[in-house]
Amino acid sequence: MESKLIILLVVIIAAVAIAQLVRVYELSSKLRGKNEHEINQKDNNFNALLLLIFMFLQFFGFIYLMFVYGWTGRGEAASIQGKESDWLLSLNFIIVSTMFFFTNALLFYFSYKYVRKPGVKAFYYPHNNKLEMFWTVVPACILAVIIILGLKSWNEITSVSGSDAKVVELYSKQFDWTARYAGKNNRLGKFDYKLTSDNNELGLVTKNTIDTAIFHMLKGVTGIESIQTKLNDSSIILSDSVRISLEKKLSSKERLIRLMYQMKENHDTKVDGDAWDDFIQKDTLYLCVNQLYEFKFRSRDVLHSAYFPHFRAQMNTVPGLTTRFKFTPDITTNEMKIKMKNENFNYILMCNKICGASHYKMNMKVIVLSKADYIKWEAKKMKETFKDKYFPAAAPAKSPNPVPVDSTAVDSSAVLPEKKDSNKKV
Repeated sequence: MESKLIILLVVIIAAVAIAQLVRVYELSSKLRGKNEHEINQKDNNFNALLLLIFMFLQFFGFIYLMFVYGWTGRGEAASIQGKESDWLLSLNFIIVSTMFFFTNALLFYFSYKYVRKPGVKAFYYPHNNKLEMFWTVVPACILAVIIILGLKSWNEITSVSGSDAKVVELYSKQFDWTARYAGKNNRLGKFDYKLTSDNNELGLVTKNTIDTAIFHMLKGVTGIESIQTKLNDSSIILSDSVRISLEKKLSSKERLIRLMYQMKENHDTKVDGDAWDDFIQKDTLYLCVNQLYEFKFRSRDVLHSAYFPHFRAQMNTVPGLTTRFKFTPDITTNEMKIKMKNENFNYILMCNKICGASHYKMNMKVIVLSKADYIKWEAKKMKETFKDKYFPAAAPAKSPNPVPVDSTAVDSSAVLPEKKDSNKKV
């Protein structure tokens, strides 16, 4: 603490000393009868030389940093699509760097060559149509090439994948990621935000989850019946603000349950299998090398951005909208550890949007396995499907303490009023 204070005092004293020296220089100039705006030829030539020296130092620093940190500074791209992105980025660097060296060389060289000379008047050259056309058309053509190639790559990455691609959903919320893998049929189950609950955080749609959501909306601790009881119970004294708040909640829940009944009416149980065989993965995203993946993204709360720096892939995750891209990892985690000479290296999924106070910790480790290792891992996860994990089967009746089916997943006909009556009530 004392050393920091001493450094601060030294900086302050140095600043004051410099200010006083400048003031002394101004006063001495006035005593010599010289105005501040007057610059002699010696100073002019010296400044021109400094500009030329600065140009060479700037070019040297630019080249040095490129050789030290590489074109991107992120190491080798670890996906097939990432290598194409790096090629496009390199092309952009070449074009931009060429123009950087060319324009800056002219700028600083002209500053040196055409320094003000006593008795020489600057040549007035106001306009040239050919030059105007040249530096309008040429940059436009160069930009057109960059944009066309960029759109081509973007369309390729975001286009719909074929049947050979494995489908994975990445679900973002403050402040973590959840991966949902399509099961044996490689089709993700449908989802609906209205079905989101503690035991169905991704809001997957099946007959059971719809019944569960309706049951909780009606008979849950904060359900419709509970709110109606509070509002109608004369023994409970409610302030005006509390009553208004409860009435708003009741109105909102009544609208939601009407939508749930519509969902139940229109639901086709044939698609339940798409959701039942999905399996959910937390903390770590496992991928298979040389396997094409189609990623689908959605957000529960605010705007996030799924960023895979080593695979050169990024996509915003938007509430109420599903986005997607695809890539094929082609370097396993163990291979990259050797390439990076770092035993602790791991691929990572990050959020590239400032999404809240704990944005800094919103990341997910990514491990790329060999095909044999991935098959073993996937076979194990196939035994932990959405159905197995969230709606386990009932234990045999002979068990002294049978484990019942999830109490919230029972058929709604056992706990709900008939549809006709429930609609009247709502």
